[in-house]
Order: sequence, then structure tokens, then C-alpha cells
Amino acid sequence: MEWPALLLSLELAAVTLLILLPIGLWGGRWLAYHSFPGRAVVEALLFLPLVLPPTVLGYYLLVMLGTAAPLGRWLEETLGVTLVFHFSGLVIASILVNLPLMVPVLQRSFEAIDPELRLAAEVIGLPAWRIFWQVELPLVWRTLVSASVITFIHTLGEFGVVLMVGGNIPGETRTLSIAIYDRVQAFDLASADTMAFLLLALSLGAVTLSFALAKRGAS
Repeated sequence: MEWPALLLSLELAAVTLLILLPIGLWGGRWLAYHSFPGRAVVEALLFLPLVLPPTVLGYYLLVMLGTAAPLGRWLEETLGVTLVFHFSGLVIASILVNLPLMVPVLQRSFEAIDPELRLAAEVIGLPAWRIFWQVELPLVWRTLVSASVITFIHTLGEFGVVLMVGGNIPGETRTLSIAIYDRVQAFDLASADTMAFLLLALSLGAVTLSFALAKRGAS
């Protein structure tokens, strides 16, 4: 077991989830309650990382965030920030990859809330933040937990985008999935088996929990 790679993967998954939680809640709620020109395009863009090959998404991120591109050069010269082959670049890539697992899912959950509940809360004078906190959030929390679990596990096992954007730098961008790939390449199947089984067990547990929460929410 490569413990540094496991710890880095856990850190990446945790940071990605913490950033995506407010994005998912705000974005999902906003899309659920607002209609605007080009909404279908926005929703399509949110789903795009789910159907686009990870290497393609990773390639475009590599091109856009690299120092040869205007954005990457500006970040390095102005803020001293380097994203490519750096942990911060992995975070950005992981956020984009996991958007379809968070925003559209929460959007559907907010859309399923009975509008009369929100209307009744407005009639009795509840401010918008209390309507969200006391009415909406309790009705979508199972979906939120389920999406969070799936997002965390998906980030933990992400390979293509991570490899393209971060490479394979020990202690910086070498995640558990990349470590498994390296062990297989080196014919160290015993180590690869251990790490692969860990990801398999975590993924199975996460999906089971997600289905259990969805079933409770439907009952």
C-alpha cells in the first residue's frame, strides 16, 4: 500500500467535495427555480464532463492552464500560481469532472419540492434564507448526502484527468489510481491488488449507501 498516494487522494477528494457542496447547492437551486435563454446549453455543459473522455477534458485543461496559454501565464506572472502538475490543478480538474454528479442531481431534487410549501413559507413571512434552511434543505438532504458520497469516491478513483493535468509527482500529484497503474506497469501485482481492492470496497460501499438513501427518500 502506498500510503502517501492514499492520503493525497483522500485530501483531493475532501477538498473537491468541500468546494463542490456550496456550488452544487447554489447552482442546483438556481437552475431549478430560474428559466433563462440558453439554459439548455448550460445544462448540457454541466453534463459534458460525464460523457467526454477524461483524457480529452484533461488535455484541454492542460492547454488552458499551462504557462503557454494566456490564462496560465497570467496566473503565474501575476499571482505566482502554477496549476499544471500541481495539487491545485488537480482540484480544479476534479471539480469540473464531478460537476455532473452534484449540480444536476441537486437541481432535480429542488425541482421536486412542492411549490406550495415555498409559497406557504413566504406567506407567513419567512425570509429567503430561512425558507432554504428550514423548508428546502431538509427535503433535499438525502440527495445531498448521496451526491456527496458519490462525488468523494469518484474523485478518489479518478485517473485520466488527474494524470493529464497533474502527471505523476510523488507527494504532489501521485494519487492512488496512478499508483495502481504504476504497480501494474512494474508487474507488482500484489501491491496493485491491495490498492485496487481498497478502491473497489470503498466504491461498493458508497454506491450502496447512495441507493439506500435514495430509497429512504422515496419512501
